[in-house]
Amino acid sequence: MASLSEEDIRDRAYHLWREAGEPAGRMDTYWYQAEKELLAERTEPGEVPPGMTDNLPV
Repeated sequence: MASLSEEDIRDRAYHLWREAGEPAGRMDTYWYQAEKELLAERTEPGEVPPGMTDNLPV
């Protein structure tokens, strides 16, 4: 999986915020949505995204 930088997330979150009409507040919503989208795009099929391994059965 390609690395996910803070700048990547910031750029995507800004784009999402602009598309939503630049509403006041709720920037954390756009940040988490951007992170989710980028992880989905950069994760290979069958690969577990980072941070998602804590609850896997042993």
